[in-house]
Amino acid sequence: MPLEGEIDLHVSPEVAESLRTMIAKKPKVVVVDLTKVPYFDSSGLAVLIEGMQKVQEYGGQFALAGVQESVQHILEIARLDQVFQIFPDVGSALAGQ
Repeated sequence: MPLEGEIDLHVSPEVAESLRTMIAKKPKVVVVDLTKVPYFDSSGLAVLIEGMQKVQEYGGQFALAGVQESVQHILEIARLDQVFQIFPDVGSALAGQ
């Protein structure tokens, strides 16, 4: 699932709905591509956490890929870099490397 632009309070509900629709199909792996996301706020973080929890509930894997330095910093401040599986790109996330 590629995202683009800043994920903030105005965009988060749309992202959450897209994620819910995808997760409802219970894919084995959900990869959120953040290559084109320079920033997200707490509402964006909440959407990603909720998505990860729902995927883990049915035994799937949830990963983030292509995290930019600015977003990585946000994840580190919130200590979520230790919670999410983070990969350099979508290919490595799908390969589980």
